[in-house]
Amino acid sequence: MAKEITPRSENYSEWYLDIVQKARLADNSPVRGCMVIKPHGFAIWEKMRDALDAMFKETGHVNAYFPLFIPKSFLSKEAKHVDGFAQECAVVTHYRLKTVGEGDNRQVVVDPEAKLEEELIVRPTSETIIWNTYRDWIQSYRDLPLLINQWANVVRWEMRTRPFLRTAEFLWQEGHTAHASADEAMIETRQMLDVYATFAEEFMAMPVIKGVKTANERFAGAEETFCIEALMQDGKALQAGTSHFLGQNFAKAFDVYFLNKDNQQEHVWATSWGVSTRLVGGLIMTHSDDSGLVLPPKLAPIQVVIIPIPKPSPELSEVADKIAASLRKRGISVKIDNDDQNRPGFKFAEYELIGVPVRLGLGARDIAANQVEVARRDTKEKQSVSLDGIDEYVEKLLEDIQQNLFNRAKQYRDEHITKVDTWAEFEDVLEKKGGFASAHWDGTTETELAIKEKTKATIRCIPLDGELEDGVCILSGQPSTRRVLFAKAY
Repeated sequence: MAKEITPRSENYSEWYLDIVQKARLADNSPVRGCMVIKPHGFAIWEKMRDALDAMFKETGHVNAYFPLFIPKSFLSKEAKHVDGFAQECAVVTHYRLKTVGEGDNRQVVVDPEAKLEEELIVRPTSETIIWNTYRDWIQSYRDLPLLINQWANVVRWEMRTRPFLRTAEFLWQEGHTAHASADEAMIETRQMLDVYATFAEEFMAMPVIKGVKTANERFAGAEETFCIEALMQDGKALQAGTSHFLGQNFAKAFDVYFLNKDNQQEHVWATSWGVSTRLVGGLIMTHSDDSGLVLPPKLAPIQVVIIPIPKPSPELSEVADKIAASLRKRGISVKIDNDDQNRPGFKFAEYELIGVPVRLGLGARDIAANQVEVARRDTKEKQSVSLDGIDEYVEKLLEDIQQNLFNRAKQYRDEHITKVDTWAEFEDVLEKKGGFASAHWDGTTETELAIKEKTKATIRCIPLDGELEDGVCILSGQPSTRRVLFAKAY
């Protein structure tokens, strides 16, 4: 049977770690804070990557690759940017090792004579090296817009880590675009936010709120940061993606000019945007249960598993092959489990653990009755279905599971957005109910930081669809014109 998982109600953090390990998503690595992404976990990331990559290309973007190492001097050119990442940077100081000692006492040490003239920073994000490159790529308005995306790994030396959600090294994509005007750059920034929101809701079945960050929470070096915020099952928020309007900050820092249509030199306008393997963590915490991983069909590496009962046989294999072929014609990924070493009950639990959306149980009696047992992972419901038209039935069932997971997550999210007008109500929501507290804020960083100090809650975003509303700040009592969303977060 499947390995036991800590119940969510007992210890949510341990439950999450159990899912990561026992659903074969990732392992810890010998390097503190890093993880080994196992094949099942990486297959989910590949599904995410492929879907996003197609959406980027549909909006006119192309992929490129830039170096992992960044000269330290590049980070010094944009002061706000370096301030945001200075404490998380890994630094390369030497370029060679050597051996010392004899026999069993031989050791590898850093060669002190191989010190770099200029230290290199292991990429925490690529704005600086990309904008240094763009200086050579951009000469006139004919070179714009420049719409580049990169799939890469980055390193941010985090002190407190958790697989997928926060690791010292992680995988991501980062878009970096250049434009001839502020309006064009802002349109790009908002477009990519919409791309992320569409992906989160239509592929991950994870409802999100689109908003703008406060000045205090803004990306280092940005003029404006837009985000999508999701709510996990423990009532904590997760920033699932960001899109930044960078203004001309990086163009000025790296002397990136273009000749405009009026034959005048001016600095280009920039954006950057990205999502990471953090999305895998968000997927786990949005949908999974105490039996293991729950995956939306669009991101499931295996969408359907067929299990012969009680064990494989030529007769069962023939029917299973026909079912699988008909499903594959519809673009559905299928696995036939012909392993005869484990009993069906063990297999059922294992596929439930790793989140396969649909399970088909096929026995001799089923074939005689021209039917198959269909079990859905999201509700654990089972029923016998005719083999005639089983491909069409399963295709519609997968669509229903995808929508049901979204609806379920949205209902939970909506039930955990609470309007509060007093400090007592605010604290009560954060400590007892969880979720988003929709509250008035006076707009000052001083009050924002004071609230964070008192409660550990941050302003997740100022919702883009929020309406103007007169009120008073829950902490300072000063006038406010709109509500913002506070929450404790990952």
